[in-house]
Parts: sequence; structure tokens; C-alpha cells
Amino acid sequence: MAAVSAPTCKVIDSHLHVWATPQQAKEEYPYFPGLEPTLRGDDDFLLQCMSEAGVDGALLVQPRNHMFDHSLVTSVLKKYPSKFIGCCLANPADDGSGIKQLEHLIVQEKFRAVRFNPTLWPSGQKMTNEVGRSLFSKAGELGAPVAIQTAEGIGPYIQEIEELCRDYPATTVILDHMAFCKPPTNDEEEKAFSSFLNLSRFPQVYIKFSALFRITREPYPYEDTAQLLSRAISHYGANRIMWGSDFPYVVAECGYKGIREAISHVAGKVPVSPSDLEWILGKTISQLFQGAWVAP
Repeated sequence: MAAVSAPTCKVIDSHLHVWATPQQAKEEYPYFPGLEPTLRGDDDFLLQCMSEAGVDGALLVQPRNHMFDHSLVTSVLKKYPSKFIGCCLANPADDGSGIKQLEHLIVQEKFRAVRFNPTLWPSGQKMTNEVGRSLFSKAGELGAPVAIQTAEGIGPYIQEIEELCRDYPATTVILDHMAFCKPPTNDEEEKAFSSFLNLSRFPQVYIKFSALFRITREPYPYEDTAQLLSRAISHYGANRIMWGSDFPYVVAECGYKGIREAISHVAGKVPVSPSDLEWILGKTISQLFQGAWVAP
């Protein structure tokens, strides 16, 4: 493995999670029933991993383990205000209660983005339903990017994403984990990846080159993802791409420090210029969330 370059900008992780310890879950921050984690994901462990890897800050994404109860992540944001900002989880309940919750978390707490998980929409409903459109519009009004998780791949959701981008150009969109596109091996996969690349025509769309272990077909250090990165840069530009670890899931795959090293290794295979690598490692997300990671 090549040595990790030392960027002059802050290194910011665009995608990771924290959740309560079992003791905290008993006392104050309960897990959502049936979604009790099997991995350690507390903030002390995260900070240890970040320190070892030379990562300066991060965007904390609300985990499903706590579903729409944001109290644990809120407590971490308050504890480390110069280290973290938050991405809350959109509640697409039919009664519209999630819209008020979104506004509270963005305005009153230190959340700066919101995640859309289409599998949480009521059965048969799309992200473009009335509640989804209201959530998406409200996020734009509040200046909060919408991060979209397409764990089943981009194909089933491409029309919804295009419709939302077209109808609400003021709302920034972030596609998590390269929209779960792996290096294409057939025409169907190439079509899906091309549709992901073509979303770059909407200037408000950004992407996360994150959770490499989810989008690779190879063992560590996931060199085949270099082709994904190369094509993404050619369409989006490095200033619309940000790296992310997917802690704590990544720890069992290659370790947190390992994924930080893999990013530089993969970038070297493209190759990515030092300037572009700095955008991907921290400048893109720092510009998107201005003032978030300033020196105390």
C-alpha cells in the first residue's frame, strides 16, 4: 500500500454513523426495536479511529438503529461542536409530522442535512409523493442538502430523483455511496451507472465516493473502484465528490485507517491530481457546509 498523502486541507469524512453503547441504550438512548446493532459504534471509538487515521471532522448520519429518535446523535453534536455536523433521517409519515421534525432539527439543533431512505416510505409510496415533495422542498428552503440512499441500486429510483431535482432546483442533492453502483459488468449495469453519471446535468447534485467495500467486486484495497471514480470525476468534477468511510461498518471490513488509506490508493490508480484529491478528501464537503469545521 502506498503511503497516504498529507493534504493541506482538513480531511472530512462525509458519511459515518454513531449509536449508543448497550449501557446507554438501557439508560437513555434506546435502540429501535429489532434494529439493535451488533457492532461497536459509540463516539469514543469513532474519535479514536479518526485520530489514528488523521481525519479532522465528519458528517454524522442518523442511523436506523435509533430510527427517528435523534437524541443520541444530537448529544454527540453538542459534545463536539467543532468536530461534527449532523444529517438527520427524514420521517415520511403520512401525517406530515416529519416536516416539523426536520425543521426543528435543522433550525434548533446542529443538523445540516437530511437523508431520504425510500424504503422507509409507506408501502407503495414514492419519494415524490406529497409528503416527500414537502420534505424535499422544506430542506431546500432551510439550505439543507438531501442525501439519498438507494441501497437497491439507482435504477428503481432514477425517475423520482430526476423529478425532484427538476422541480426543486434550489435543493442540493447528495447521492450516498455512488448510488450503490458497482463497476458495470453487463449492459444493464452500464445503463444504471450511466443514469447515475447523467444526473450530473443537475448542478445541485453531489456524490459520495464512500463505503468502497459496498461498491467493489474485489478485496481490499478495492482497486476496481478506480474506474468508478475516474468516470465520476469526468462527469461531476472533483469539486462535487466527497469521500466517506461508512463507519462503523467499515471497521469489520478493512478498518477505519484502512479505508482512509484505500481512498488515496484508489485515487492514485486513476490518477487523481493532488488538487482534485484535496477536493474529494475535504474541500468539497467543507464548501458545501460552510463554517462547519472551523478551528476553535
